[in-house]
Amino acid sequence: MNCLNKQISSKFESCMGISQSRHDILYQLYQVDEMSQTALQKEVKIDGAAITRHLKQLEANGMIIRRKDPDDNRFTLVSLSAPGREQIIASQAEKARFVTLMLKDFNETERKALTEMLIRIQKNISEV
Repeated sequence: MNCLNKQISSKFESCMGISQSRHDILYQLYQVDEMSQTALQKEVKIDGAAITRHLKQLEANGMIIRRKDPDDNRFTLVSLSAPGREQIIASQAEKARFVTLMLKDFNETERKALTEMLIRIQKNISEV
């Protein structure tokens, strides 16, 4: 499974032009107007150092905007910039194409069975 995960991640990044983690961050921000960096970190399930590193790079590339919370300067608020919003919208079609290509030889029954098995594996892992 680890080998498959590495292969999928590598191909995903190649097709999308962005890492899965950064895509997840942008997609999470796409779903809300703005959220705290701490809440974002919890939603995308990555550690504090990693979220800071990703956000600095995304900010440098103009994909996100960070600002101090005016009610509490200890918190940083994060939102998508206009280019970030365009990026995530455009990437959704590419992601769908990637998944379609990845599952191209699977029929509907096989796709459903695979999805159910992956959900069970995810559930089992969460209980470990």
